[in-house]
Amino acid sequence: MILEPLVPVDGALPGPVLTEVAALYATNHAFFELSDDFPDAGRITVEQVAASLADELAHEGAEVLLARSAGRLVGLAATLAHHPDPAAEDPDPWIGLLLIDATAHREGHGRTVATALEARFRTTGRTGVRIAVLETNAKALAFWQSQGYTPLRHSRDRELGRPCVVLRKAL
Repeated sequence: MILEPLVPVDGALPGPVLTEVAALYATNHAFFELSDDFPDAGRITVEQVAASLADELAHEGAEVLLARSAGRLVGLAATLAHHPDPAAEDPDPWIGLLLIDATAHREGHGRTVATALEARFRTTGRTGVRIAVLETNAKALAFWQSQGYTPLRHSRDRELGRPCVVLRKAL
């Protein structure tokens, strides 16, 4: 598994990569129906994905990583070096999104990407990592808990006020 940063070129995301990422998003319509991130989860457009990624990358300390296996894009992870609210007393980095191609679910890619993210944080001296999971996303909650993440609190996400569970894993 190779994780490579998604880097804008001249302020824009590369077209071929953006098309690949949009196809990855499109496989995950069930997640996007839960999250309500797009108006029509069954018809996610390249333009919508470009706007979503630009929003992710606009946060200070944000990174979007593409996960490739045998040259194929199998996942994407968005991370934050710190909580986006400067008033938050939270020393941990955050995983903002882990999205695996739905046609490749249950093949170990999610676990591999999560482990690689944790290793990246550990090498920079971080001692824990957090993620907020929508309360309605039982599969994601089960996945993260199986990876050793423990619930800290119930909260609402900053963007849309959706109920979520904040989980943490010590590194």
